[in-house]
Amino acid sequence: FIEAKENMIFYGGVGAGKTYLSTLIGINAIQKYGKRVKFYTVASLANELLEANEKGTLTRLFNRIDKLDLLILDELGYIPLHKQGAELLFQVISMCYEKRSIIITTNLQFGQWNHVFGDPILTEAVVDRLIHHSHLILFGGESKRMKESMMMKN
Repeated sequence: FIEAKENMIFYGGVGAGKTYLSTLIGINAIQKYGKRVKFYTVASLANELLEANEKGTLTRLFNRIDKLDLLILDELGYIPLHKQGAELLFQVISMCYEKRSIIITTNLQFGQWNHVFGDPILTEAVVDRLIHHSHLILFGGESKRMKESMMMKN
């Protein structure tokens, strides 16, 4: 999927293995194929984008992202984004569109992404770009951490 510049969207509940699998894919892409990969939580990337914008180093950050083969954005949906952070994240997603692969992990259906981006038009544009060349992987079942926690009590 990286060679084809396609995206992966991992959707499912908390603790289902989305972050684990995206991390393994990233490590494999680096070690086996020599790909350039960067892992962010959505909130940490949004914060880094806001900080770079304030410091006047946004172009430098965009250039670093532009050199990647795979961008992994973890935990979309856990924290709503500040308006400017959402707009900057949209710029990153647009910049990546058809040029590099993105993996997104989320616990929200596409119709709920507006809670994260805060603007229905911006949300629609983000979803449109991400799903165009995308594989949607559904993660079902209970939280692995919850299962392990319950086993410890017995």
